[in-house]
Amino acid sequence: MRDPRVMVSVPHARRAAMLALWGLAARLTKLLLDAREPLIGQIKLAWWRDMAAMIASDSDALPKGEPLLAELQATWAGQGGLDALVDAAEAMLLADSDAERRAASESFGGQLFSLSGGDEAGGKRWGLLWGAGVEDGEREARDLLGDAKILAAPPRRVFAGNRSLLMLDRWAAAIARTDGERNLRNEGLLLLRIGLFGR
Repeated sequence: MRDPRVMVSVPHARRAAMLALWGLAARLTKLLLDAREPLIGQIKLAWWRDMAAMIASDSDALPKGEPLLAELQATWAGQGGLDALVDAAEAMLLADSDAERRAASESFGGQLFSLSGGDEAGGKRWGLLWGAGVEDGEREARDLLGDAKILAAPPRRVFAGNRSLLMLDRWAAAIARTDGERNLRNEGLLLLRIGLFGR
């Protein structure tokens, strides 16, 4: 979402909120990638869960000095739902079976798309690709990528006219189709086409 080619399709009034939300998603992703011990990861995620609760109920009590928290306070104060994104990240951290990894990946993508103004169903393919990038095990990552590759495209109505989310889903599909091999030129053309014509 924070890619300028996608962000340009977000209504100007929503851009700061989307930048903060997807900044949180990036922070949680980095936390998972850096976690050497699940317990340490859980402690850090618990802190973010507490922050999400404070953003929803008492944003003035948030600690100062954390730029991302300041962005979230400015754009998400009084709104709930951020804790569900933290919960999905924790589920991925603790997943120890293929089914749990798939469910956690789909949940992370679904929560993120829902918070971005779409439907959870629209975020599953993006979530699976995200999970493949987060997962340490080569076989497990390949399986998640394969799941993203064969997942049927969600109907356009689940994006609720949100072109940026449609772009992200189709972008994820393009990457999954090539088994994770990146073709930046083709991806750029895809984003341009959807951005201009919505398909």
